Formats: sequence, structure tokens, C-alpha cells
Amino acid sequence: MRVLISGGGSGGHVFPAIAIADAIKRKDPYAEFQFVGALGKMEMEKVPRAGYEIEGLWISGLQRKLSLRNLMLPFKVVSSLWKSRQIIKQFKPDVAVGVGGYASFAALTVAHWMKVPILLQEQNSYAGLTNRQLARKADRVCVAYDGMERFFKPETIVHTGNPVRKDIGVTDNKRTEAYQYYNFEPSKKTILIVGGSLGARTLNEAMDKSVEHLRRHEDVQVLWQCGSMYYERFKDSEAAGLPNVTLTQFIERMDLAYAMADVVISRAGAIAISELCMVGKPTVLVPSPNVAEDHQRQNALALVNREAALMVEDANADIKMLDEAIKILQRQELAERLQRNIREMGRPDATDRIAAEVIDLAKQKMT
Repeated sequence: MRVLISGGGSGGHVFPAIAIADAIKRKDPYAEFQFVGALGKMEMEKVPRAGYEIEGLWISGLQRKLSLRNLMLPFKVVSSLWKSRQIIKQFKPDVAVGVGGYASFAALTVAHWMKVPILLQEQNSYAGLTNRQLARKADRVCVAYDGMERFFKPETIVHTGNPVRKDIGVTDNKRTEAYQYYNFEPSKKTILIVGGSLGARTLNEAMDKSVEHLRRHEDVQVLWQCGSMYYERFKDSEAAGLPNVTLTQFIERMDLAYAMADVVISRAGAIAISELCMVGKPTVLVPSPNVAEDHQRQNALALVNREAALMVEDANADIKMLDEAIKILQRQELAERLQRNIREMGRPDATDRIAAEVIDLAKQKMT
């Protein structure tokens, strides 16, 4: 079985793609994979590191503001379609999987033209632009939220949940390993702040304004992931220099970071929430307002309404974000309730279910 997987641009697309490939490989050790991403994006580094081959397309999105880069877009689309045709003609996939992102449109459009079955994996409650554009071409769509019939043909929709990395599970042994790995003190409570692979401006600025607050709570240590877009700006900040704060651009061992955390502060992207439900950590969600249909806020409210997380509005993050996290640390009953309820929302079999759908679709073509 040959599987083409396309998409990327951010960790919310790249890591699900790798998780799906890993799950397929567990079910079919002889399966072959070809990833297709966008040149210059993080998938070009992360996918090979995970052990898979990837080809890059010269493609980017349409700029919202007037830009000379938009004049290049037609040429990039033609180039990407042409290279996608070469890749598919050579690899001869039995199924093509799209996880969202610029490269996914070209690769899956050509796959459809060449009669390759298409499976889309949509992480969010409001479908991304690429997947919306590919909706009519899809033979199957794996989703995590109800109401996706407004974007995709009802007969193609399968409710699977979102894929998460297999190594994300938390154990007591990992917690001990995590303290050693990050050089943190087991006697102190730990707050983990994550804003995604690129980073979250609001979360970073809130940390930058919380120096005095962090000094007053020396018994609390913070692992602060600021993202690749913001590392240069915040690496020499006063907050990053505090003895109880560790700043990092990107977290390679997310499993250890989760294992060590007593509270997590996070954006409310679909994959982030899926991981948080799996690891079962008390969480403060700060949904981004800069997303289509305000879907991060809807994601967050799904947890808040079940007492599975606390939520702080983006505009209030600088004054409330750390306060809410410390409140959880100081109130054991609240921490235990949040932990219990968020765990109940986890979908541990989601990745395997998506892999099974991919294999089933491929077999239909092969027979």
C-alpha cells in the first residue's frame, strides 16, 4: 500500500500527519509513504526527522494585505500542480491524505485528477480554507466536531476525533525523567505555557508583563515555549531571565513537558485541545481571536461548559492568565475536578480510527 500525505505549515498540521503515518505503519508495516509539503515550512524538517521522505512545493497562501508576493501566486500554483503531478506519477499512491495547509491543495487536486481516492482530516470545528476547497473532491473526511455537514458532503463524513502523537502519554516515570531533562525542581509546582510551533503573541506579552508576579511566586517554576516567530524578541527579556522561568523556542519532548506540568496555559487550537484531553492536565485556555468564525473560542467553551478547563479572553490575558493558573495550583479540589473532567473528553483511539479509514479507502482502489 502506498500512501501520499500532504499538508503542513504549522505543528497543528504537521504532527497529526506524522501521527497518522505512524498509526498506518503499525497496522501495515509494509506500507510506503510519500509526504508533500511547502518549501521553507516546518514540515520540511520535522517529517524527515520522523523517518519519512518529503517533497517540497513552491507554494504559499494569499496575503491578506496588498503585496507583491500575491503577484507570484499564480506561478506558484502552476509550479506546485506540475510538481505534484510528477510526484504522483512516480510514487503511484493508492490513497492521498490531506491534513490542511497550502501544499495540500495542489497535491490532492492532482491526485483527484489522477483518480486517486482522497481522505481529508479536518481538525477544527470550522473547516480550514484548503479543506473547504477540496471538499467536493474528497471520498472521505475524518472530523472531530459535530455539524461539519455545512462544509463536507454528509455521506463522506466519519467522526473519529483528532490524531495525537503516540508518545504524548504521561506516566509517573516520565515525570521523573522530565525534571532531569529540563533541570527543574521536583519540589516546585510547574506551569507549562505553549502557544504552538510559531508562538502566540498574547501569551508571550502576558509573560513579559508578569515579572513582578513571577517574583512573588518563587515556589512556582515556568516552562515557557514562545515559538519560532518570537524567540529573538523575548530571549533577553526580563521575564526570561528570572531564575524560576525557562524560555524555549520549541519543545522537542512535548511528552516530558506535559508530564512535568501541574497546569498548562495554551491556545485553544483543535490539536492542542486533543492533546490536553489525552494527558489530562488542568488547563487555562486563551483562545486566539484571529481565527475563522472564532472557532478557538468555541473549542474552549466546549471544555469550559463541562468544567474541564478555565478560559481567559485574549484581551485579558496580561492580567488574568497567570492568576488563573496559580489559582488552580492553590486549590487542589479545583485542580482535581478539571483533571478528571478533561480526561473524560479524550479520544485515545482517534489516530488508529483515522488510519483504519485510510487503509479501507486504499483497499477499495486496490481491489
